[in-house]
Amino acid sequence: MDIKQIAAQLCSVSGVSGDEAQAASAVLSLLSNYTDDCGIDKFYNVFGRIGVQDKNRPTLLLDAHIDRVGLIVTYIDDDGFIKASPIGIDERVLPAQTVTVHGARKIKGVISTFPPHVKEKKSDGIVIDTGFTKQQLEGAVAIGDRITVDCTPRMLNEEVIVASALDDRAGVISILYALELLKERKLKYNLEVTFTTQEETGESGATIAAFNTNADLALEMDVSFAHTPDADRDKCGEMGKGVMIGIAPSLDRRMSNALIHIAGEKNIPYQLEVMNGRTGTNADSISVTKGGIPSCTLSIPLKYMHTPTETVNVNDIVATSRLIAEFAAE
Repeated sequence: MDIKQIAAQLCSVSGVSGDEAQAASAVLSLLSNYTDDCGIDKFYNVFGRIGVQDKNRPTLLLDAHIDRVGLIVTYIDDDGFIKASPIGIDERVLPAQTVTVHGARKIKGVISTFPPHVKEKKSDGIVIDTGFTKQQLEGAVAIGDRITVDCTPRMLNEEVIVASALDDRAGVISILYALELLKERKLKYNLEVTFTTQEETGESGATIAAFNTNADLALEMDVSFAHTPDADRDKCGEMGKGVMIGIAPSLDRRMSNALIHIAGEKNIPYQLEVMNGRTGTNADSISVTKGGIPSCTLSIPLKYMHTPTETVNVNDIVATSRLIAEFAAE
């Protein structure tokens, strides 16, 4: 499995929260390499069961979310300018970015901004210039269509990927690669996988998907903050230093301890991510689904979260996959 190639493939797919059909289709195609027992539910969550399901052993759920941040069309004015509202994306990076409006057909645009010569003027919110008139946009763009900011996935060097949507397509990749590593190994658990929707808008997909599984415990794969020069080092992970194992009041400490033990025993690079409450991931919802599903997070350090240039180290994805596989295997 070529992680770099899969990252480029998945990060080129749309899937802003609430409009994940295309992303679900792309992820299902990859998951089907590991099981025939898979599909997409009515909420566009992707699900799958791996291997023989034995009622005498517990079920482990692996989850990562497929939705990405972006924008939504709120209005088209008489001059053809599209007004939009953010869905999770960092608004500070938006001026002058090129975007794609995912309507009846894809429309390219530029986020309008005043030049520095007149920067004292107040902005009228997020406005997109497509070069078309309102009449030309009719039938192509509608209120409610989603918008992604353009960023062609690329390698900064042999190890570092930069792309939109690595939150959380990187987590998706870590699960897929773990399934690759588990191909020839005996499983300790019944294994179920969910790739879920609307995490960025409240974790709705994971709540629904987890309820429909037989999970007795769960691992949530997401991204977390990697250190940059403007951030406090003690509040961030280090990119390239391995998977971040979560410890938090909302997480199961027995699972955290087991993962720490396995990582040390198998020489898997890891670091700890200590949180003093909720994790801000699907684990918060999964853990209180049904009668409760003990859960833990495995996070991939990521720079520039919720911007078009999210950045991860391939080795951290590999470390995450190895830890998932060792936890799930006999």
